[in-house]
Amino acid sequence: LLSCRLYCEEAKDPKRRSCQTVLAEALDIVVRSFAPILPHLAEEVFQYIPYKKDSEGVFRTGWINASSAWKKPGIEEAIEGACAMRDSFLGSISGKNALEYEVIIVIEPGLLFELMEALQAEETSSISQLNEIMMASQTTLLSELPKETPSDANIIKGTFLINLEGGDICEQSSYKVIARRVAKAKCPRCRRYTAESSSTPCPRCLQVLAAGKGST
Repeated sequence: LLSCRLYCEEAKDPKRRSCQTVLAEALDIVVRSFAPILPHLAEEVFQYIPYKKDSEGVFRTGWINASSAWKKPGIEEAIEGACAMRDSFLGSISGKNALEYEVIIVIEPGLLFELMEALQAEETSSISQLNEIMMASQTTLLSELPKETPSDANIIKGTFLINLEGGDICEQSSYKVIARRVAKAKCPRCRRYTAESSSTPCPRCLQVLAAGKGST
């Protein structure tokens, strides 16, 4: 997920920049956490952080002070739910390359479906947060099984318990995951199977490359 965002997206794309922000925040917290027991290592790492504007040192800039903006209601549950579905998907294709598959997630209307919509607003996407978590080439989010579902399709069923507001909101939701081989070619740039031919980048990568040329 990280490598895809950092390598495949345009330099100033919000997805890439948000990924860098998370990595920077994580590094800051980790360094401050082990500073009391590994002071010399923590200080050396802190001094080499390129985006730090002060040089007072890790011990003079205070303890961990994570912003409350990082705590958004429902996000943790959405990620955990998506990871549960990903585990169901990966378990059904054990030992195979997940990028060679597209995933269809079916959830009845309810809280779990709304949480997944927060990770993927479009019905089908190859670049959404939900698809990045699923590790597939493409993910489709539906509220009912598609009519063209083959009779021999491998449908994995599962449940996920949503627990919000300290237990005030609880909902047991069921989901279905359908994995099927993608029909498109492997993009030579992002490695997802979303290209029309193996010698041509996919539409997303073509757009990023074109934007890069325009900014130079």
